[in-house]
Amino acid sequence: MKKLVLTVVLAAGLFGLTTVSAQSQKRAAIVNYHQTAKTKFIEANGTRFAYRVLGDQTGIPLVLLTGSFSNMDGWDPSITNGLAQHYKVVLFDNKGVGATAGKTPNSIADMAKDAVDFIKALGYSKVNLMGWSMGGMITQQILLTEPQLVNKIILIGTGPKGAEGLSEVGAKGAEASKLPPLEQALRLLYAPSDNSRALGQAALGRIFARQADRDPETTQETNGAQLIAVTAWAQPNASALDELKKINQPALIIAGKYDFLVPEVNAFNLARSLPNAKLSIYPDAGHAVITQVPDQFLQEVIPFLAGK
Repeated sequence: MKKLVLTVVLAAGLFGLTTVSAQSQKRAAIVNYHQTAKTKFIEANGTRFAYRVLGDQTGIPLVLLTGSFSNMDGWDPSITNGLAQHYKVVLFDNKGVGATAGKTPNSIADMAKDAVDFIKALGYSKVNLMGWSMGGMITQQILLTEPQLVNKIILIGTGPKGAEGLSEVGAKGAEASKLPPLEQALRLLYAPSDNSRALGQAALGRIFARQADRDPETTQETNGAQLIAVTAWAQPNASALDELKKINQPALIIAGKYDFLVPEVNAFNLARSLPNAKLSIYPDAGHAVITQVPDQFLQEVIPFLAGK
């Protein structure tokens, strides 16, 4: 091999429950940038974007693009804090999301354009991008339209245009909506094992730990526009994989074996098409794969970003 979702969601688990305490003690020593970073605002092409900068590192910034129905506070602090020890991490709300003004576009191409406007407004000429789910789709689009802006990419729980099984995301979400809120999150984002579900619940505690200056939740209007964008991305596209072959930036692709929303076959298709890609499939993990194993994820991502 060559080198959607509800707001109350994201989280945790490959390792046994016995490892949680040790991991929590280890994380306690890490500076909690996620909890204390101030929300800032910047004007870009007529839109007032909300963002936060985590850490004080120099070098190429790492910009995070989140999934649908989520915002800056949807990221697991175990991940953002771990990354911020090594890199300047930028969280932001795209147009119409959270505290950012404007109307949410209903196409991935327009979301990518807005993200580029934001990045350039910050004065960055080169960034690393980490996109989860819909954010991974936006990342791919940025690579196709603004390749000179991007150094390396991390794609998590996502797929190419025409992604297999992605067109069913609306129906899957509707079916899950009949469950209680916690069960909705567990069904959509985690593997069905007891281990994955338990660690997923633990991660929710981390995600909702920040209450001061917490980002506004996404609206029904925003969620609807994002769902339209994702389902349009899922439509069959005969040239999609060939388009990806033009992308030469190093790519790290991560997926959960039991991803309910974006089946793992899409990660294989991305890895086969991107010329400089590395693929990691995590067993006993779902759509929120990286928050199930934050320590393992950091051990993989930090050297990937540091490498030449």
